[in-house]
Amino acid sequence: MSRGPAGAWVALGPLLWTCGLALEGGMLYPRESPSRERKDLDGLWSFRADFSDGRRQGFEQQWYRAPLRESGPTLDMPVPSSFNDVGQDRQLRSFVGWVWYEREATLPRRWSQDPGTRVVLRIGSAHYYAIVWVNGVHVAEHEGGHLPFEADISKLVQSGPLSSCRITLAINNTLTPHTLPPGTIVYKTDASKYPKGYFVQNTYFDFFNYAGLHRPVLLYTTPTTYIDDITVTTGVDQDTGLVDYQIFVQGSEHFQLEVYLLDEEGKVVAQGTGSQGRLQVPNVHLWWPYLMHEHPAYLYSLEVRLTAQMAAGPVSDFYTLPVGIRTVAVTERQFLINGKPFYFHGVNKHEDADIRGKGFDWPLLVKDFNLLRWLGANAFRTSHYPYAEEVMQLCDRYGIVVIDESPGVGIMQRALTCCSSSLCCSQSYSNVSLQHHLEVMGELVRRDKNHPSVVMWSVANEPTSFLKPAAYYFKTLIAHTKALDPSRPVTFVTNSNYEADLGAPYVDVICVNSYYSWYHDYGHMEVIQLQLATEFENWYRTYQKPIIQSEYGAETIAGFHQDPPLMFKYVVGELIWNFADFMTDQSPQRAVGNRKGIFTRQRQPKAAAFLLRERYWKLANETGHHRSAAKSQCLENSPFAL
Repeated sequence: MSRGPAGAWVALGPLLWTCGLALEGGMLYPRESPSRERKDLDGLWSFRADFSDGRRQGFEQQWYRAPLRESGPTLDMPVPSSFNDVGQDRQLRSFVGWVWYEREATLPRRWSQDPGTRVVLRIGSAHYYAIVWVNGVHVAEHEGGHLPFEADISKLVQSGPLSSCRITLAINNTLTPHTLPPGTIVYKTDASKYPKGYFVQNTYFDFFNYAGLHRPVLLYTTPTTYIDDITVTTGVDQDTGLVDYQIFVQGSEHFQLEVYLLDEEGKVVAQGTGSQGRLQVPNVHLWWPYLMHEHPAYLYSLEVRLTAQMAAGPVSDFYTLPVGIRTVAVTERQFLINGKPFYFHGVNKHEDADIRGKGFDWPLLVKDFNLLRWLGANAFRTSHYPYAEEVMQLCDRYGIVVIDESPGVGIMQRALTCCSSSLCCSQSYSNVSLQHHLEVMGELVRRDKNHPSVVMWSVANEPTSFLKPAAYYFKTLIAHTKALDPSRPVTFVTNSNYEADLGAPYVDVICVNSYYSWYHDYGHMEVIQLQLATEFENWYRTYQKPIIQSEYGAETIAGFHQDPPLMFKYVVGELIWNFADFMTDQSPQRAVGNRKGIFTRQRQPKAAAFLLRERYWKLANETGHHRSAAKSQCLENSPFAL
């Protein structure tokens, strides 16, 4: 995709430039190699919630300066997991404020004694705001609950005879009007109804605000001169694959780089040198989505080898990056992968399960992917926040296409709650909120830019894009995201009216959420087809862009008498809401979570799952390019085969 006219940047103002077009430093996934080791810190951590009135006792007493058990009782807390559902304490389930985690880590001797070894602490996700200490020394802070962050702790662990280090995290799950997702704290001052200091956390999204260390925590090493980041973009010229690479090195300006591209059999098919270049791959195996090719999801391996001559002697670093060679393009009517029309038939998901909450879990993840393939789904949206890196890796391996969404959900409700209040609107679309949103998109693109499964960025879900300030906000946000990654289209998911939406002019694909015969015309499925046609025709006539039905309810399936790709040549996808039941805040409408899943929270299929499966395999036959063997293999291996 083109970057657009250079003059367009002038109108976006200084805010874009103060944020910077790219974050400093890379965020490569920690992989072991001849030069790199990793030590996982998953398991039981010491845990304590700060129940003091101001939630500040931990800071006032400096709990990070000594083992956590010395300042009071602690609980065992599994990591990764949400803390909310693990125990039996009702206060902890709905706790808002600071919680404290601690883990003592024993280090290999060479890590603590070799000055040529760089030791890094990596936190996969801490929801929402995190402060980190190592041996009582502050090393990092991070805002945002869905993306990784790191700290170089080499000096702390190599400064004495200690062979272990004490890692302490303070995490605050409070959401404010300027966080992503947003929220508000409301104090209840009626002394006849509420105790002194009583408050509630209001959120404006329909899922439970689970908190804690949701993803793996680990230590890893590199040499002191090391490969810091790799950016890969791919293309195709007839039967030749093109891999453009850019490599960033830290620790020295004097180094040599060798680059090798290996196929799945380990054979070198292309090689180069230097920090940037282009590799040409004859007779290329393209990365294809699931059900679109006989051999989907083909991955090459990009091996990068660094050598540098340092004062203490030669240094080497090695890193291997999986690479899928494919192209993505958007026309007025089509979404193209490798030059062929692609139709999204998939789901919206949540990272959510019993007990563990949003905690990462390999068995659950593999189960979900088996269900996706049984269903005949070829895509999902990471509603409504970035998912774990390991999820993206499986999408690359299985050919599941991803619309990668930021945690920009709930912007709508903040404005609607105050209706015409200009103060509320200014909070929703203020420079403070926009600045943070730009930074989050920078972190998301930095982490996921090399995944072939990621074909589009989504910057928000159902914002109040009809409000006047939304035009500048989304124009700036989308331009920033395209500047970070010109190779992918950008969208946001709307439920606004086509005439009123002020952000839609800036997206590449129109993503619309609609619940026919669910929130209106209850049960009247006979009107679905007319309402669907009217909505699609209005959007397309106004914007001349392809359309994805990004959310719709399970009951709607029976109302689709004809398939959208046959009725409307500009409709390029549909994603049902939702893959599985998930937890929400308790309310009269949500007694025990949201039950719109086609699978239960325990991943058992409902009747809608079988209906959707029939539809998606039919769509695969009509719009895909797969071979019958792919379907047969999927059905034979399925525990739900009919």
